[in-house]
Amino acid sequence: MVAESSTKASASDAPFDPYADRLREECGVFGIFGHADAAALTALGLHALQHRGQEAAGIVTFDGGRFHSERRLGLVGDAFSEASVIDKLKGSQAVGHVRYSTTGETILRNVQPLFAELHGGGFAVAHNGNLTNGLTLRRNLVRDGAIYQSTSDTEVLLHLVARSRKPRFIERFVEAIRQIEGAYAFVGITNKKLIGARDPLGIRPLVLGELDGAPILTSETCALDIIGARFIREIENGEVVVISESGIESHKPFPAVPERPCIFEYIYFARPDSIVKGRSIYERRKAMGAQLALESPANADVIVPVPDSGVPAALGYAQASGIPFELGIIRNHYVGRTFIEPTQKVRELGVKLKHSANRSVVEGKSIVLVDDSIVRGTTSFKIVKMMREAGAREVHFRISSPPITHPDYYGIDTPDREKLLAATHSLEEMREFVGADSLAFISVDGLYRAMGHERRDPARPQFTDHCFTGDYPTSLTDVIGESAKQQISLLAEAG
Repeated sequence: MVAESSTKASASDAPFDPYADRLREECGVFGIFGHADAAALTALGLHALQHRGQEAAGIVTFDGGRFHSERRLGLVGDAFSEASVIDKLKGSQAVGHVRYSTTGETILRNVQPLFAELHGGGFAVAHNGNLTNGLTLRRNLVRDGAIYQSTSDTEVLLHLVARSRKPRFIERFVEAIRQIEGAYAFVGITNKKLIGARDPLGIRPLVLGELDGAPILTSETCALDIIGARFIREIENGEVVVISESGIESHKPFPAVPERPCIFEYIYFARPDSIVKGRSIYERRKAMGAQLALESPANADVIVPVPDSGVPAALGYAQASGIPFELGIIRNHYVGRTFIEPTQKVRELGVKLKHSANRSVVEGKSIVLVDDSIVRGTTSFKIVKMMREAGAREVHFRISSPPITHPDYYGIDTPDREKLLAATHSLEEMREFVGADSLAFISVDGLYRAMGHERRDPARPQFTDHCFTGDYPTSLTDVIGESAKQQISLLAEAG
């Protein structure tokens, strides 16, 4: 256990990175078949999915004769805003990807969609998730002579498909995904098809839509909304869909098992205006805040969200408690990722790059700060300190997810367990660490109630909630005996 004095020093002295103490978004995928504006619509869809990954973006199209690829580091708007770029991406079928890396470096060769010329034609694929046996498969493939061009686990799928001896592409694809473990939503194109696949437990999301008769596969409904497309249905857990000029085929290559979607889609990752399993993300987050108010009330003057992710839960907390909601923190949306902090004085001001106190709201008040999670706790410490410097009389911290005690291996970039504050500190020690007058998290059972049912209800879906419970729903072949950090390091070395 880390002593209070040293933990507070580390929280205060840590260089400020506005993204280091947050759960990193996974990735977003988008594919469309049979539309004259495939590339432009894909770029718009990726723009709606930008919250899922801001490191890189890519689009691959097929025009009936050849594949065209544009992959860039940076944001979608920077990479695909010019008409000249979209004009290069000819064809009526396209697949696109926005990336935050959980495996592999942020370099151009890792930017998806990945493309390979295979027996029978080209194949471009984009992936949201993480393979928990990807490194093991990679080592075996390299040992057998495979030559890798990236350090992304997505490339494993290309090699497995290429090595299959099945006669039809869909059979080769199914044979490949039967060999992989973990969480995934794949979207890919061949010269004749758009293909989508969701992992057997449905951990990562994938939905089917339609625009002007052209089928669409994408991570969230918000990507359909931005282009005026119609939502049709969610791809089921363990389902493979094949879209061609003949229509839409559905394949179920895995034994039927109850789905276990990732609970963090509801807490943090999905955009508030998206709909998942018929549930409004915005309304579910408000319900989490209301449940949190029921479980952990506070005698306070005002409810203050930590923007932007804490806003819906804070609204729910305010409505349930009857305490006024106010924007006591103003977010700067134009923070870069590479700010240079050459001195301790500048480092101490770092949190104000992203958040500024609204002194007129908090001065002299007892406030309830509401956020969606605490990871390392360093940003929480700085925000509490900022509220006190703005004159807050008391600061009560409320978190709309349970304590994160276990790392994720399914596409969320969490630290190793020893760096998760809740894994190494008691609740009281966490309160002291962040400097709040009180600290409370929603319970796991309360989180399920906010989702509309009881935990362990056999008639209702259970979620992938291992970050809170340690209940990992799949094998973790790659991480047995090695930390996630070591695994990623080994993967990069292998590349």
